[in-house]
Amino acid sequence: MSHILIDYYKAIENSSAQMLDAAKSEDWDKVMRFEGACAVLIEQLRDRAVQEQLQPEHRAEKTRIMQRILNNDAQIRYLAEPWLAHFEQNQTESHHYLH
Repeated sequence: MSHILIDYYKAIENSSAQMLDAAKSEDWDKVMRFEGACAVLIEQLRDRAVQEQLQPEHRAEKTRIMQRILNNDAQIRYLAEPWLAHFEQNQTESHHYLH
């Protein structure tokens, strides 16, 4: 099946939404897996964008998708703050034991 450029944006949005769902249930391993999937999709999008231009009829849809992805990202970051703080604290404590 041949993907058009907008399909990559949709796939990234889907992975972003799954990342948010995982963050809401505090499944940080799953968040990281979906983050990796997003990175692969973004790289594929970049490669494809060299060969293909976004169709004019898809530009407004791309804007809406990007806004939803950014919103998901903001929510994930908000949910991850306590986890990151805990992770950083544990890292700092483990460094104290090394010295």
